Amino acid sequence: MILKGNEDLRVVKTIEGIKRAFESLICEKDYGKITVKELCDRAQINKKTFYHYYETLDFLLAEMQTELSTGFIDKIKDYELPAELDKVNRVFFEYSAEQGLAYEKITCSGTYHSIRDEMIENVNDAGWGRSEKYQKLSAFEKKLLMDFVNNAVLTAYRHWVEEGKITPLAEVIEVTNRLVLGGVNGFFQAKV
Repeated sequence: MILKGNEDLRVVKTIEGIKRAFESLICEKDYGKITVKELCDRAQINKKTFYHYYETLDFLLAEMQTELSTGFIDKIKDYELPAELDKVNRVFFEYSAEQGLAYEKITCSGTYHSIRDEMIENVNDAGWGRSEKYQKLSAFEKKLLMDFVNNAVLTAYRHWVEEGKITPLAEVIEVTNRLVLGGVNGFFQAKV
């Protein structure tokens, strides 16, 4: 249940408790091994309370995905793609660095590929969907471009996380931008 700000304090505390418990479980184990009972025990609620707010764990995970995607999309909504891709990439890394371990697990772990793919699709639609240059591409070109950009950026992020974030974030952003912008700019220049 995404809170709107006008809920009773008990509801707010219950939802926040469910989300905190869920995030801690995500940090400890693969999603497929998390149970509603375990989540309820951790959040100190009963199953009936959980099911009052969420039909399944998948609904809770989808809500988390929506909140994470929306937070990032809101930060990039005024950027034009592909012209400001360097700024979008910078915001991605800065936003990701602020999130925490549960976000890292969702972004880097293979067990969360479906939710990660949905987050990527939401972000791509919001960012690239407004681009005239992008809209002029064939379906094949769009798919190839998105796969290139997403794979390059996410791979850089995963490597940074896996190495323990020892490379300064500014360097990760600079190197990633050099690689991605070189490919994207070359791609669109060849289209002219």
